[in-house]
Amino acid sequence: MADKEVTIFIVDVARSMGKQHNGRKQSDLDWSLQWVYDSITNIVFTGRKTLQVGVLGLGTDHTDNAMEAMEGGESYKHISVLQPVAQLLLPEVTNLPKVLKSSRTDDRDIVSAIILGVDMINRHCKHLKFKKKLFVVTNAVASHIDEDDIEQLAQQFKDNNIELTVLGVDFDDAEYGFKQEDKPEEKAKNEITLKQLVDLAGGQFGTMQEAIDNLSRPAIKAVRPTPTYRGQLRLGDPTQYDTALSIDVERYMKVSVRKPPTASAYVIRSNASADDMESENLQSVHNLYKYRVKGDDYEGGAKVLEREELAKGYEYGRTAVSISESEQNITRYETEAAYDILGFLPADNIERYMLMDNANIVVAQKGNDKAAMALSSLIHSLFELGSVAIGRLVKKDMTEPILTVLSPLVEADYESLVENVLPFAEDVRSYRFPPLDKVLTVSGKALTEHRNLPSKKLLDNMSDFVDKMMLVDEAGDEMMAIDDTFSPHLHTIEGAIKDRAVNANDPKKNKDVPERKQAYALMQKPPSALQDQAKPALEKLKDAADVKKVEKAKKGRGRTRDRQTEKPLSGLDIDALLSKTRPTKKTNNIDPNNAIPDFQRVLASTADMLIIKDTFKEMQAFVEDLVKNDYGQKNYDRVLELLGVMRTEAIGFEVDDFYNEFLCDFKVKLFKGQLGDGRQELWYKIRKGDLGLASKEENATSTMSKAEADELMKAKSTTK
Repeated sequence: MADKEVTIFIVDVARSMGKQHNGRKQSDLDWSLQWVYDSITNIVFTGRKTLQVGVLGLGTDHTDNAMEAMEGGESYKHISVLQPVAQLLLPEVTNLPKVLKSSRTDDRDIVSAIILGVDMINRHCKHLKFKKKLFVVTNAVASHIDEDDIEQLAQQFKDNNIELTVLGVDFDDAEYGFKQEDKPEEKAKNEITLKQLVDLAGGQFGTMQEAIDNLSRPAIKAVRPTPTYRGQLRLGDPTQYDTALSIDVERYMKVSVRKPPTASAYVIRSNASADDMESENLQSVHNLYKYRVKGDDYEGGAKVLEREELAKGYEYGRTAVSISESEQNITRYETEAAYDILGFLPADNIERYMLMDNANIVVAQKGNDKAAMALSSLIHSLFELGSVAIGRLVKKDMTEPILTVLSPLVEADYESLVENVLPFAEDVRSYRFPPLDKVLTVSGKALTEHRNLPSKKLLDNMSDFVDKMMLVDEAGDEMMAIDDTFSPHLHTIEGAIKDRAVNANDPKKNKDVPERKQAYALMQKPPSALQDQAKPALEKLKDAADVKKVEKAKKGRGRTRDRQTEKPLSGLDIDALLSKTRPTKKTNNIDPNNAIPDFQRVLASTADMLIIKDTFKEMQAFVEDLVKNDYGQKNYDRVLELLGVMRTEAIGFEVDDFYNEFLCDFKVKLFKGQLGDGRQELWYKIRKGDLGLASKEENATSTMSKAEADELMKAKSTTK
């Protein structure tokens, strides 16, 4: 079970925090809240109920705390509990920007707020086991701190195992290299007092500048290891042979691919009111599956079945063979949880492409010295012989076995077996490619010099370029250490979600994606020093490879290009011999049985705009006829294919307005039911297939903007 944790944030919202200092364009409060919101949303992102958060406002206009009415409560004025200790969800996060605003007073006592924070933690945790943290964010301006109770307060942090962290706006930090010039005397004195409190409490003291700078890099998240297998690692069968080896081991995840969070489908509740919060108006979408069986014996020609009424069937040739649940138990392969070593191989025989899935580690059972000694002997034997073990793992009884390769990992203070999954025969895909160092002729002769083969000059220049692109400088230092890299794609999405959660009620911020952090952009291109280092080698490589820039081809063709083609040697008009008679305005150009070739032939053979427009009208009539006569969506694929050809040709010949007019008219008829009832789902397929209206961004001759095209493509009924 994950550890319980409670965190209290004391945020100074006094009047001085609402002012700008040290040349910043943001107020001290807005600047500091970047770190506060990031820390809180990181906690919310985990979704763990065991992570509890509370927020105290220091220097608020009003007073709202448990010690206000007690004797000596004067020192607790202008301190308010803005968020009681609890698991934060979206409504609480959205509410924080409303209450974390600068006040009209500077009258507050930072030490009193810290005492209140300790009291909140103790009241919530009582004598239970919790990780306890308290963060203080302040600029310590226009505030007097009483030093009398510093030692007693610090002792409370030690006695209750509370971690204290003070982040000061423009506080000096020699280790980080930040110092504020011309600091007010009172602020400097308060800063020394807070530093003394932190040192006595064994906490952390830092400047907000360092915390803000660290926001550009994602924080490393500690994950509590959970064993995915606990049992014996066996060499031989201990139940049959006395010489068999059996070691008690545990298996843990070592390296795993982390994917960005995926979106979930929600709908607005039918009973939601306008006063409810947006997040409270939503409810999850649940899928309901219905299965229809056709048959003349059923009423209406079909019968609806529930999933429970279905049986699994397996293909045997062109026939479906049904196997019931009871019969499947007989065919199921029975296994028992175990980790067996099948044999040993030289490590050189394991190719990199054979390793699949994530990496795991296998270590001895905790507290089992005998198992640790036995596993250590196996690890060192493999390491000294340069070998690996091939294993067969069954995680739980009656689960499918997997084949693994166990490689020894030996370090100064750590040793284990690194596990990778091996592919089965059906996982391997073998592809044959022609050789890269020779060209085989039809007669079977091998040519080592050919126009499709690289020359020695090109190979040498490519080798030099690769050497210059090494992420190690001349001094042997890494330009981009693997421990400092991260996925910008993953963290950009997470950052957008956090920003949307905090600014859900701010119309100015919730419409745009937040500005991307500079550190994320740097992860998507080589370091500038590396580019400068490799530039000379790259120029030589371009010269050796004879690289030339290819001009971008124009989209338009047909009526905007010169139609004079090269005359064949025979003098015959090939187009006239192979195509039908050149279309005229009164001819039916489209054959329903050969619609797409006829449509393309007409557009390629005429520049008459009236003929082209009539051809689009004929295609429209044909498409509408397919929709009208559709049964069970059997014609939808053909309709989508026709629309794709029409759209491509319209953009290519710069007559995209013809397609746009057709699609708008088609939508009106579709939603009015003129093409049959229940045909609206076709519009969703059109949108999903990127067959929408052509805009100016795709073709400069279009009269429709991207915004207009997107608006008209929305799935709603339209009047014309």
